[in-house]
Amino acid sequence: MALFEYFPNYIWNLSVSIAIESGGQIGEIIDMCQPIRDAAANGADAGTAQFLQQWVAMGDKLIGLAAEDEARGRSLSAAAKLERAALYLLVGERMQGHGNPERVTTFAKAQDTFAKAMTLGKHPVERVMIPYEGSEYPALYCRAPGEGPKPVVMYCNGLDSSKELLYWSKLPHALAARGISTLCVDQPGTGEALRIYNLPATPHSEKWATPAVDWLLQQPDVDPARIGMTGISLGGHFAPRAVAFEPRFASGAVWGANHNWAEVQQKRLRREGENPVPHYWGHVMWVFGATDMDDFHVKSADMTLNGVMERIKVPFLVTHGEHDRQIGLEYAHQSYEQLTNSPQRELKIFTAREGGVEHVGADNMSYGRDYIADWFAETLGGHTSGAA
Repeated sequence: MALFEYFPNYIWNLSVSIAIESGGQIGEIIDMCQPIRDAAANGADAGTAQFLQQWVAMGDKLIGLAAEDEARGRSLSAAAKLERAALYLLVGERMQGHGNPERVTTFAKAQDTFAKAMTLGKHPVERVMIPYEGSEYPALYCRAPGEGPKPVVMYCNGLDSSKELLYWSKLPHALAARGISTLCVDQPGTGEALRIYNLPATPHSEKWATPAVDWLLQQPDVDPARIGMTGISLGGHFAPRAVAFEPRFASGAVWGANHNWAEVQQKRLRREGENPVPHYWGHVMWVFGATDMDDFHVKSADMTLNGVMERIKVPFLVTHGEHDRQIGLEYAHQSYEQLTNSPQRELKIFTAREGGVEHVGADNMSYGRDYIADWFAETLGGHTSGAA
């Protein structure tokens, strides 16, 4: 298994794979990519304006087609088109540098389009707000079917994702099928928390995870003894850190280990490994609210799990792709080996035999989401067969 490598650089191909794995239609994706194929040859940063133009144009077309469906009373068809429109808008926005004014307008349109898609499609998704240090950040609460208190998993972003992309990873769907609800969070440094509420990232994820647990405990459909935590990509730092310092989590997992991201930044300065987004250094300084590179390295110095994993005293799963081009496989082994006080630890490496070998399964997310969903079903008391 490998990424669908349509362009001559990894970052653009990663965006295409995100769109494919998140429910995009291949014909629409090719229509967007064909006109800009040559632009990608100049490097990941050049040509991102053309990328945005094509992806916004497709999003706008789908919004128009959805309006025609809605006018005929075909709300489900409209919702499907609006979901894809929101996806394409968010993928295009993700490729732009901080400070691009089109980034602001595109993100706002994506948020409105996603919300309408959820309403028209009658999806069991509710936008909620989590209090945080005198402010708040948004999340999507995806309720599992059935009556009574249920297990729930908090699901956090990586460096450059959003709660909508978490939803489209289909992990909330896989968890719901197993009787588990999901809280997809735009934690500080990501999604709306960064773009709308100006909340920068912090290495100390328990600062925002604890208020989310407090919020969950106020929900009548949550079993307080069965709350789990997971994260994707850079969430491989945030989720273990939160589980280590918030004792109310009953289980944890990572979709891609990120044991020492501070060290990874030194490797990226030496051009070792692939970056996840164009305009990388400007992006990470924005995420961490840094004024310059020196300030960024100070603010991200604690982005390591050395001395943290040993604090985890609940079941914990570490997953990683065998050929991850962003975060080396050695970091998965480090996280697993340091889980010395977990009563049930597991390391799952996805290989070419199955797929999911790229960063967080960008080549095939189905294996990661099913494995993690089964893990939580087994450690939080869900179910792994059709019978509840």
